Amino acid sequence: MFVLFKKELSSFLSSLIGYITIIVFLIVNGVFLWVVNTEFNIFDFGLANLDGLFILAPWIFLFLIPAITMKMFAEEKKNGTIELLLTKPLSDISIIGAKFLAGVVLVMLSVLPTLIYIISIYKLGMPAGNLDIASITGSYIGLFLLGAVFVSIGLFCSSITDNQIVAFVLAVFLCAAGYIGFELLYNLKIFGNADLFIKSLGISNHYSSISRGVIDTRDLIYYLSAMALFLLLTKISLESRNWKK
Repeated sequence: MFVLFKKELSSFLSSLIGYITIIVFLIVNGVFLWVVNTEFNIFDFGLANLDGLFILAPWIFLFLIPAITMKMFAEEKKNGTIELLLTKPLSDISIIGAKFLAGVVLVMLSVLPTLIYIISIYKLGMPAGNLDIASITGSYIGLFLLGAVFVSIGLFCSSITDNQIVAFVLAVFLCAAGYIGFELLYNLKIFGNADLFIKSLGISNHYSSISRGVIDTRDLIYYLSAMALFLLLTKISLESRNWKK
């Protein structure tokens, strides 16, 4: 599994996809946070915090993470190398785990350079160092977990098709549905007493909760369950090749 993980990660970092992902994430966030006159601009906002980053990042991930994961299985299927991979002395879980971890590490590498923003905000605070560290730490943890869920969704979408564009579009749709879909349903107020339950099914609800700086086990269980669900669906998708024979 570790060998396959290194192969997957090196394939990203030896191609333009990995670097483009990291660069685009940093440029888009940097422009909105420090350059463009928007509600996310730290100088215009007047408060030394990183709220803008944690509002913007999930929306950028909605497109960047599917771009990372779309080739993971779809390309293997299109090139006819999927059968060769699946005949290696590795279980389906090991193969899925290796690809999942490679995607998660690439997401981490994208987020890691934004830690320098903390130093900048630290210096801009009045007085210097006036930061809500608990909230920032919780937001980074939430962003990492959200990214991991998006990777698991993208991996599943890549496993059910040999067309990378289809995998990308489907992953964007499912990630968006998971992130804001339940929130939109909640705002319709059509489920009565079940409205809060509907809202609790959404990724954004748990992301907002962790971003307050309080790590609730319910939020962790939610994220881990969502990852497990889509990784399981990916395993079922791969196993379906046997049913078709």
